[in-house]
Amino acid sequence: MGRDVTAKSYTRSDHTRYRRAVQRDLDALEQMLEDRSFVEDEWRTGLEIELNLVEQDLSPAMKNAEVLEHIDDMRYQTELGRFNIELNVEPRRIDGQSLLQLESALRKNLNRARDRAGDLGADIVMIGILPTLEPPEPGRSWFSENDRYRLLDEAILSARREDILIDIPGPERLRMTSDTIALEAACTSVQLHLQVRPGSFARYWNAAQVLAGPQLAVGANSPYLFGHQLMAETRTELFLQSTDLRAPELRNQDVRPLVPFGDRWINSIFDLFEENVRYYPTLLPETTEEDPFAVLDADGTPELSELRLHNGTIYRWNRPIYDVSDGRPHLRVENRVLPAGPTVVDVLANAAFFYGVAVEMVLDERPLWSRMSFEAARENFHAAARDGVESRLYWPGAGKVDWDELVLRRLLPMAQAGLERLGVATEASDRYLEIIESRAKLRVNGASWQVAATQALERRGLDRPAALRQMLREYVGHMHANDPVHTWPVP
Repeated sequence: MGRDVTAKSYTRSDHTRYRRAVQRDLDALEQMLEDRSFVEDEWRTGLEIELNLVEQDLSPAMKNAEVLEHIDDMRYQTELGRFNIELNVEPRRIDGQSLLQLESALRKNLNRARDRAGDLGADIVMIGILPTLEPPEPGRSWFSENDRYRLLDEAILSARREDILIDIPGPERLRMTSDTIALEAACTSVQLHLQVRPGSFARYWNAAQVLAGPQLAVGANSPYLFGHQLMAETRTELFLQSTDLRAPELRNQDVRPLVPFGDRWINSIFDLFEENVRYYPTLLPETTEEDPFAVLDADGTPELSELRLHNGTIYRWNRPIYDVSDGRPHLRVENRVLPAGPTVVDVLANAAFFYGVAVEMVLDERPLWSRMSFEAARENFHAAARDGVESRLYWPGAGKVDWDELVLRRLLPMAQAGLERLGVATEASDRYLEIIESRAKLRVNGASWQVAATQALERRGLDRPAALRQMLREYVGHMHANDPVHTWPVP
């Protein structure tokens, strides 16, 4: 969930000082954009995967600190929940055999981590929401030992002044309250990073927003929460509600949530950072001694630590990233739409689909976002999260169409062309896009398989908790075999 903090509490003067620092960082960023200070290299990717830890009986394993110590690999980090860890994958170019190499490296890395976790009686699961989770006890029993999470919890609950209401629609609607932001830990995702040139950033971000709906239709994997069958991608609504610092009155005034889809197409990355500073409250007012303009005057690269920390507490589904590598600044789109899993090969297929379509869409002289409203893109996102393989999405020139028709007739050819433009080897593009094609032809994704498997087990006489546990056992077996989800039999 972002950078660690050092403070144990914050004062009013901390907030005042931080506000000034963030504004100064924003002004420095504007100057850097005007001066063209950024690395112009693009089409590099990084990857983050949030993972669940489970005991042998598939209940959550509340031991991430012990598991991380035993894995002993800096690429693995803590997350909010004691049953979560996160794997960060090193950046690389998207060309040649790189995606195939990434798949191989990920499998090897996760197998090693699984073996280390197994020494402590735990296993690792890639899934959007762990279906064997039970509601947390009041308080922070789910929380990892990290001051960042406690301080975020205090800030959000202080702003709300009341417990968090969870109300998620679906076949078995769920209503409950929580006295912490702990339920956010149930949401585990894959975050795809794409480094782009500053002048191209707005087009890539707009393209990613257009693609958010189709991404969820193709890759939904979170249909169950606390025994309830809800949305195909329940994770999106749970994340929004579990971190919502708005009291009902503020929601009624359309005050922006911490998990926003957005409000409009943009013209520059600066638009997003400026919105962050203008509209979002400070949650972690941690300041440094850096004067970004003094650093620029000395021909250095400022860290912009306050602006980056603030940006890290706003969970856009497509987040702007400013970062520094080898002393040089660069910009990335962080695509946060997809859930984790079901397998490494499915994750790579989702990534290849996203990168290929985005690149091809950006190079269109009359891009899709110039032919559809922002509201249509937002509605596609919500429809796909709600309905999954049953969703119908709006597309310019086609109107409302079934998602599988959209993928097969329009998006897959774009993905193929985009991967060719990136220089991806035919062997790699064929491997991953054939998986997306098969999901569309069979109308299968992780969420639809979970529901079909659970219902089949219930028809055989298992109650819901037992059916979910057995479904997850089948899921874990297929996941570790790296069988793409469209090939999984229903038990």
